[in-house]
Amino acid sequence: MKMEHHLKSCTRNKNKMSTIKFISIFLFTLFLVVILFHIQYSSPFDFSLSARSQRQIFLSQENYSVVIESMTAKLKDSVTFLPLKDLRFRETATTGHTWFMSSLNDTHKENEAEHLYFPSKASKGRLLCFKGRDTKDGTKNTYALAWRESLPDSAVLLEGLTFVSDTYFDHTNLWHGLCAVAPFVRWSTKNECLKPTRWVLFHWGELRLKMGSWIQQLKQANFGEVKLEGFDRGDVPYCFKKAVVMRHEISKMGQENKLKMFDLLRCKARSYCGINPAGKGREINERGVSIIRLTLLMRRGSRTFKNATIVTDIFAKECARVEGCILRVVQSEDLSFCDQVKVLTNTDIVASPVGAQLTNMLFMDRESSVMQFYPKGWLEYAGSGQYAYHWMANQSGMKHQGAWWDPIGEECPSPQDQWQCFSFHKDRMVGHNETHFAEWARRVIDQVRLIKMEQASADQANKHDSKTCLC
Repeated sequence: MKMEHHLKSCTRNKNKMSTIKFISIFLFTLFLVVILFHIQYSSPFDFSLSARSQRQIFLSQENYSVVIESMTAKLKDSVTFLPLKDLRFRETATTGHTWFMSSLNDTHKENEAEHLYFPSKASKGRLLCFKGRDTKDGTKNTYALAWRESLPDSAVLLEGLTFVSDTYFDHTNLWHGLCAVAPFVRWSTKNECLKPTRWVLFHWGELRLKMGSWIQQLKQANFGEVKLEGFDRGDVPYCFKKAVVMRHEISKMGQENKLKMFDLLRCKARSYCGINPAGKGREINERGVSIIRLTLLMRRGSRTFKNATIVTDIFAKECARVEGCILRVVQSEDLSFCDQVKVLTNTDIVASPVGAQLTNMLFMDRESSVMQFYPKGWLEYAGSGQYAYHWMANQSGMKHQGAWWDPIGEECPSPQDQWQCFSFHKDRMVGHNETHFAEWARRVIDQVRLIKMEQASADQANKHDSKTCLC
């Protein structure tokens, strides 16, 4: 009996433990189901988030998008276009505050050309935009700054790098065109030799659609084929992904940087024209005497010599006096761009009446010599501009050997009016003074002969030449 009672008691205890175990498993499973349910339908960061709260977040995000769209629309509407040509500064356009994009201040690094760059810290990250393509009135063409995310409606975004050049003069004349293009060459060398996708030209804020042939080829020698932008996709704003603006040419550039810039222009032009200057400066004749190349660079029309034959005879006589001197007389208008590069590359002394053709001195080696001739009236009435080629000679490393101003000729009828008198004398022909020309030519040729002898003995010729251009 006791044994039977004991077995019944054990059975009851065992059944009780099984029931407790079953209930525990059931409750644990139910707890897991609840947790999984919350994980699936709740925020991963807040299991207790209600459906109402979720709807509030959705509405907040929707409102945020509306706010962004509203702010973007307001930014677009706030973009203000101003005249490219600000007439308030017409009197200081060349000497003080510029009238082109007058509201913006240039970036000026020491000894470098003043310029503007977009987008930049100075522009608060905004892009430069233009609107208008008037070729006669710069006040009808406009500019503005805008963030890329809020460009004006219908704006065309132009990819790549854009060069923007404004000049007080023009892009067709050799000298003025060179002054407009040259600072971009220097900027490129300082910025990993970057090349533009397009070029925009302005004169007094008026759009220009072409460059002179000489300038076009100089540009091509340095940057390859570059489109001149004409804004021909309609009367809409045009914005530039990246843009460099030059409006002061090279006035603030340091002398050493000007020399480097002209060295690169010379190197690229020679390379473009397939001219190898190796050995130039060491040239000798059959008797071992150094060659001196003297070039009379003539022009037709205005500012020609009254008697070119006599002038040529004077220089021929003085050249013949020095062994190794070779005279060449060329007509600048008859030469292609590469012909001009070749002639001046092989010139030690260039003598020429004042005019754009003298810009070709750029292609001579450093330390070469320049001689200039002026019509009557230039000394009295031309102002500082008559010294442009004197400045260029210094900036490009040449020796300006002086100038001769013709003292003989018709007098200005209104001597009290400087500009009227300059216009009267500007395009007159140039006379000659046989004694002065002969003495002057003899002195310059002798100087060059001594320099050539020193170079030959020191074997320093071509020290500024390089087979490979910097960019």
